[in-house]
Amino acid sequence: MVTGYLLRAGYRVDRAADGHEALARAAATRPDLVVLDLMLPGLDGLEVCRRLRAAEGGERLPVVMLTAKGEEADRILGLELGADDYVTKPFSPRELVLRVQSVLRRSAAAGAAAGRPGRLTAGDLTLDPAARRAFRAGRELALTLREFDLLAFLLRHPGAAFGREELMQRVWGWEFGDLSTVTVHVRRLREKVEDDPAAPALITTVWGVGYRFDPAGKGPAL
Repeated sequence: MVTGYLLRAGYRVDRAADGHEALARAAATRPDLVVLDLMLPGLDGLEVCRRLRAAEGGERLPVVMLTAKGEEADRILGLELGADDYVTKPFSPRELVLRVQSVLRRSAAAGAAAGRPGRLTAGDLTLDPAARRAFRAGRELALTLREFDLLAFLLRHPGAAFGREELMQRVWGWEFGDLSTVTVHVRRLREKVEDDPAAPALITTVWGVGYRFDPAGKGPAL
């Protein structure tokens, strides 16, 4: 059913019946996006996502996960592993197609941004929106699609505080959804850009509001 809807939406679809086959096909065909069910025979979706991310170039491969409605822990773990989006079962196939379209639009931002000005810099952080590459102190960061978008948004609005609902709308493009998605992505991003993720100085928590990017890296005032 999912394959049929995606085909009718104009996408080329390669279907795999289990986790091992999915990894083999992804390595052979290098897809633009993976729709990944967590409940797979042989090798579950979480392990498939982990291995996809560990493969060369895997951090930049967009992944949309399908999860059962009650599996919040698995959904959070999937986001921790780097899933860019998720859809909970039962779901409308049309909703899934819309999510796929949204994620692919963001992953195609490199071409769209090619004529736009400038790199984004803050301290030792540098983002190149056209190339979809991020560096810290000259070392390239392995960011997923959503992590890159979130960091780019924060760098474009230094010193401004944003709630999770607003970040979900302006970065994810969702009018509603599980706010833990934002929390998980902030945590993952801190692990990659902070000297001490447990005491963040760049992406700070504004209690009662949400998060703020401090380009000076001073952290919260005590």
